[in-house]
Formats: sequence, C-alpha cells, structure tokens
Amino acid sequence: MRTPDPIEIGGHRVGPGERPFVIAEVSGNHNGSLDRALEIVDAIAGTGAQAVKFQTYRADTITIDADGPAFRIRDDHGLWGGRNLYQLYEQAHTPWEWHDPLFARAREHGLVPFSSPFDPTAIELLESLDAPAYKVASAELVDLPLIRAMAATGKPMVISTGMATLAEIDAAVAAAREGGATQIVLLACTASYPADPVDANLQTIPALREAFGVPIGLSDHTPGIGVPVAAVALGAVAIEKHVTLQRADGGVDSDFSLEPAELASLVTETDVARRAMGPARFGPRESERDTLALRRSLWVVADVAAGEQVTADNVRSIRPAGGLHTDTIGTVLGRTFTRDVARGTPLTWDLI
Repeated sequence: MRTPDPIEIGGHRVGPGERPFVIAEVSGNHNGSLDRALEIVDAIAGTGAQAVKFQTYRADTITIDADGPAFRIRDDHGLWGGRNLYQLYEQAHTPWEWHDPLFARAREHGLVPFSSPFDPTAIELLESLDAPAYKVASAELVDLPLIRAMAATGKPMVISTGMATLAEIDAAVAAAREGGATQIVLLACTASYPADPVDANLQTIPALREAFGVPIGLSDHTPGIGVPVAAVALGAVAIEKHVTLQRADGGVDSDFSLEPAELASLVTETDVARRAMGPARFGPRESERDTLALRRSLWVVADVAAGEQVTADNVRSIRPAGGLHTDTIGTVLGRTFTRDVARGTPLTWDLI
C-alpha cells in the first residue's frame, strides 16, 4: 500500500517523513483556574510541541445530573472512583469564556490551538475562534452526527479510536468523509486512565494505516514517553499527551500527564525515533568511515630482516585496517620476508 499523503494542521505538515506532530492536551489540568491554564500553555510553548488542545463541553452538554448506577464511575477506579459523571465533568470542563484567551495565548507562542467539541454548540464556539482542526474523542467516535458536523467545517480532523472495533472506525471515517472532511488523522488509543503499556498494542498503528490509507498517530495515556517513542518507530506521525505543570498538584488527569520537561523530552526523542527509521542497509555508511579504518588486519609487530620467517611473534591481527585480511594468517605463517620490514608496517603480499 502506498504511503499516506501528509495533511496540514495550522501550517504544519503531518504525515510520513515529517517531524512528529506533538499535541499537548490540557484537559482538566487547569484545576479550575484560568491563570493556571494559561501557565500550562506558556509551559508547553517552551517544549517544542506544535499544538495545544482543549476540550469544549459543559457538564450539561455532555451528560445530565443523574446519580443512577449508569451515571457513576465504579468505586474502585483508581482516579475517579465513586463520582458521578456530572460532578466529574463540572470539575474538569474548560469554561467557554476561557477559550478566547487560551487560543490567543497559544497563538502568541506560535502554537496551534484546537479542541475536542462534544456537541454542536461547542463546534459553533470553536468556529467563532477559527479553530484550525477538530479532534474526535474516543468515546464520541460512535456519535456519527457529531462527526459529520465537525467535518462540515472543512477543517482537518483528528480521530481517536480507543475502544473502537474496526467496523466502528470505518463508520466514523465514512461519516467524516460524507460530511466533507478530506484531511483525516486516526489516533491509535487505549482509553483507560492511566493506561498500562501492555495494553498499547502498537502494532495497531501499521494495521490502521493499511486499512484506511491515512496518517496514523497515537493518543497516549501511559506514564512516561516510552510508548510514544515506540509508536513513532512503528510509523506514528502524531502524538497526543496530557500535560500539567506538576503531577503533585493533583487534578482529574494529573496521574497520566507529563510535566513540561518530560514533554520536551518526548518532542526530542520521538523525532530521534523518526529519523532513525531509515530503510534496511548493509555495508559501511559515510558516517562510519573513520571507524572502518580501525578494523583489524595483519601487521608486522616486530622489526624483521629479509629471509626471516613469518611467525606469530612478528605478525599479528591488530587494529587498524591496511594489512592483509585477518583470515590469511594461516597462509602467511611460515613464509619468509622478502626484505627488511620495520615494526608497524601493514603486511602485504609483496613483503613475503
């Protein structure tokens, strides 16, 4: 299958051969403070990430204030156990009046600001801010009317695929294309918070690329940066990670978020992984030229006179290159030197 064509998000090419497009997700790490949210954006700007992402919903646009079993998170959930959905989203949401200053601050830094809308009114807000792209959250992948509404804007779409079957991903991609989307990135994702690396199943990345022919990235909720680096080695072209100022500050997403210095390492190391993934190659590279000259070969290691016998005491395999191949030692031992030879001379056929 041919390599997917890159797409463009906010002036950045996203696709094979390009620097990984790193999306820093603020989510609920603002902990209810606009000043903190702005500080997170400022910190992201110093890491080399290209984009900052928000989530656009209110508690009453994403759920209802109900307390039945279906509306509560199981008690033993590590982060959000025992809470009902309305309470959680009321705490975690980014107030709509914050979006304008947050988008403006991101743009001041040269970051690409965009968001995940969770209902049509959120799309209207983001369109008023000239959002350059839209993100479909994993749980919203099955909301095909919402996907069509995002696609109708004509903006690039980034679609997370956590929990989704191949058929559900196919339906979401079809809905996006029906709605008018021509630039789509799919993100492999494990929608658990935090996620165990063993559940990352990164071979999904080439499988998605083969199935859909679009650029593939990773939305990652594992601790650290190991999984994203491995994902880029398997062809991921975009990485989304949650970011906070300090995990010790707490908050709904802090446990699986990176601190700014860690995000900077992710930006550096994923690009290293991308640059390392060249084609299979054998034989010396130009960069190995100096080391190639240090290969072992046969050298005269003691002063010898003409007629003297070649022995293990006066000819040895040592570094550097320049003499006969090391495997000729059995052939040359016992022969005689044709002339006087000084110690430190590469052994050649004309000397014996």
